Amino acid sequence: LFLATLTYDTLRFEYEDFPETKEPVWILGRKYSVFTEKEEILLDVTSRLWFTYRRNFPAIGGTGPTSDTGWGCMLRCGQMIFAQALVCRHLGRDWRWIKGKRQMDNYFNVLNAFIDKKDSYYSIHQIAQMGVGEGKSIGQWYGPNTVAQVLKKLAIFDTWSSLAVHIAMDNTVVMEEIRRLCQSNLPYAGAAACPVESDVLYNGYPEDSGVRDRLSLWKPLVLLIPLRLGLTEINEAYIETLKHCFMMPQSLGVIGGKPNSAHYFIGYVGEELIYLDPHTTQAAVEPNDSGCLPDESFHCQHPPCRMSIAELDPSIAVGFFCNSEEDFNDWCQQIKKLSLVKGALPMFELVERQPSHLSNPDILNLTPDSSDADRLERFFDSEDEDFEILSL
Repeated sequence: LFLATLTYDTLRFEYEDFPETKEPVWILGRKYSVFTEKEEILLDVTSRLWFTYRRNFPAIGGTGPTSDTGWGCMLRCGQMIFAQALVCRHLGRDWRWIKGKRQMDNYFNVLNAFIDKKDSYYSIHQIAQMGVGEGKSIGQWYGPNTVAQVLKKLAIFDTWSSLAVHIAMDNTVVMEEIRRLCQSNLPYAGAAACPVESDVLYNGYPEDSGVRDRLSLWKPLVLLIPLRLGLTEINEAYIETLKHCFMMPQSLGVIGGKPNSAHYFIGYVGEELIYLDPHTTQAAVEPNDSGCLPDESFHCQHPPCRMSIAELDPSIAVGFFCNSEEDFNDWCQQIKKLSLVKGALPMFELVERQPSHLSNPDILNLTPDSSDADRLERFFDSEDEDFEILSL
């Protein structure tokens, strides 16, 4: 296994640069030209948090695995899509990581939320152990829906980020449900989550800026939509719609990949998807003697991988981040316009209220522990080798 990883790494670092093409490069809602903005493209990609297999971390659960090589790729992709939400929340989409440059405290706060130890909000330890409640034993492979459900549970404990996480099931995004979730924040809720500093920030604003009450009425939204875009391979009719998701400023990208091999897709160029790949085993990282966390191994510093969109496994989860209600309204308008794009089949439905055919309470009130979640899991997870779509 180690030799295979080594060979794979060697191949990766020889991976070709971006093709010389007039086609625009889209990275998480940003449009670039290969001819005039190659450095900007690579800087944007490098600035994403890159989580890979690690070895020699503290044993999960005290006696479990000390490495996730071979089983943790979807968990790492879940970390990456969620880390992008935290970057947007605390640092902004325009933030960039530059090697050797001192980063702000919030950057390390975000990174520390994913470090391989039991008390980090979104560590491999937390995800693997929370997954036991989803019927996944530690060391078992996850599909996109499972990791989304687990991250939703873990986000409740992340009072610093104070996120509203919604997982849209049944290919349906219900606007009313999302508004109810995001507006459930009471005034001053989350104040205890702020670090005790002289310049305490609340939702990114100084406490005395007069906007605290207004902003506390909308929790930043992380929207994850598990989808099945075909039976054994992606239906071509969805490809244009999928591309448009990467064009939206609210884009968090897509988690998916090939059967039992997960990737974090952050954009596309032409007919190729651009992705970060977790299939590289690195040593676990610990703070150095001065308490600083060496962070270079959390940034992919070579051209990202690419693959044909047609090779994508049909089981994916698409992610979006809406920092404000205006942001969410804008996203809804873009999704409605997308339904008018010629030759693009909608990947999911956007509705104001819960459709009557889905008003069965078991479906409506899906909890990750319910038997319905287990049945729906089979719709969305690639670990079903025969890809049989089971009827409800």
